[in-house]
Amino acid sequence: MANQDFPLIFELSQESRTGFSLPEMDVPEVELPMDDVYVRKEAADLPEVSELQIMRHYTALSKRNHGVDSGFYPLGSCTMKYNPKMNEDVARLTGFSHIHPHQPEESVQGAMGLLYDLQTTLASITGMHTVTLQPAAGAHGEWTGLMMIRAFHEENGDYNRTKVIVPDSAHGTNPASATVAGFEAVTVKSDEHGLVDLEDLKRVVGDDTAALMLTNPNTLGLFEEHILEMAEIIHEAGGKLYYDGANLNAILGYARPGDMGFDVVHLNLHKTFTGPHGGGGPGSGPVGVTEEMVPYLPKPLLAKKGDKFVFDYECPKSIGRVKPYYGNFGINVRAYTYIRTMGAEGLKKVSEYAVLNANYMMRRLQEEYELPFTQHCKHEFVISGKRQKKLGVRTLDIAKRLLDFGYHPPTIYFPLNVEEALMVEPTETESKETLDAFIEAMLQISNEAKEDPEIVQEAPHTTIVKRMDETTAARKPVLRYIKEG
Repeated sequence: MANQDFPLIFELSQESRTGFSLPEMDVPEVELPMDDVYVRKEAADLPEVSELQIMRHYTALSKRNHGVDSGFYPLGSCTMKYNPKMNEDVARLTGFSHIHPHQPEESVQGAMGLLYDLQTTLASITGMHTVTLQPAAGAHGEWTGLMMIRAFHEENGDYNRTKVIVPDSAHGTNPASATVAGFEAVTVKSDEHGLVDLEDLKRVVGDDTAALMLTNPNTLGLFEEHILEMAEIIHEAGGKLYYDGANLNAILGYARPGDMGFDVVHLNLHKTFTGPHGGGGPGSGPVGVTEEMVPYLPKPLLAKKGDKFVFDYECPKSIGRVKPYYGNFGINVRAYTYIRTMGAEGLKKVSEYAVLNANYMMRRLQEEYELPFTQHCKHEFVISGKRQKKLGVRTLDIAKRLLDFGYHPPTIYFPLNVEEALMVEPTETESKETLDAFIEAMLQISNEAKEDPEIVQEAPHTTIVKRMDETTAARKPVLRYIKEG
């Protein structure tokens, strides 16, 4: 049922109202074959509303959404930083927004030149030999990289390399990508400092190891201090080192995965390089590789021959195409614009301020929340609601209560090796005033848990939608409008 102040668009429907006007047709009319399975046999049951009604409807919906343009979004491990509007302006330039992937190469040399420059720049930033922009997002990049590693081992006759090692603090996509790529995921434990346990790594590595998947800094926001030793362990066993680039925002300009010994790297342009995230737009998950892995890159490869840019399909060892055409072009344009705007020194400042903001918040919040790992963090940190849980207030309750203050909650209950976890990533784009206001809200919630826990347990109180029955919502979701009567 709709809220009284916000009727559903179907409930506004009145016969003969029209909310659109189409331009005069400038192509010949064609009769569609009615036996085609994709042709409707009857009109769609759509609401009939005026243009004004539909504009008000979607404008009202937009005001009820939370996004990085409307409020603080400290979603740990997702790097929800501000998306500069200059990027949008450049991506909408006619030469970029009005081209078509079926155009002849000679007619889109400018766009191809931008992509070539972007992949060259990303290779330099990561310390890799070559980058492909084809994968559509982070997890797609993971799968692409693992398929290349699989192709490498099979080319060398190593068919017994069936296992991918994944830390217990890893992103959930890591073991999932390994499984989809045909590998068995093997867990390596964290030590008491939140880093990969080297002795446990030595225990699980062997001649069946295809790769170790790792992000550095890790999902706890901690830099893997023994990364060079880890790389040596994996390489001596004949495996490859895979870098999950979700946390690259912490080390831009200061450290490169290639210099740490990684063989394959994926990046999230919609995280580190400010493309719109989630509902704001598609992702982009470029993959960079060492020279040894270049033959297995997805085809076509974007190359420069003389003064021309071309797509090279002569790649006999390639794993094949992983996406139609060549990546999510608009997101790649936005990332390129961001990199050129910031410059090398600007990208270093990104990581400096991201790390400064995270450490400032972490030290302030450890006054009231348990801090499982006390060393300095990088771009994000994990605190625990264990103290509040003893008072009857769960981490979920804390997250719901934050909605009343106008904040999107941090990531909760992840990583799995921290009980009642809250993973906070402020990014570099937030001001100290915003950080302080969020900290005060968190401290107030902690105080409420002590003095009046029901306020937190029953939150949120101010949002349009109050607390849902999450079990029923997950098991019996209502995904479409059903007209009554």
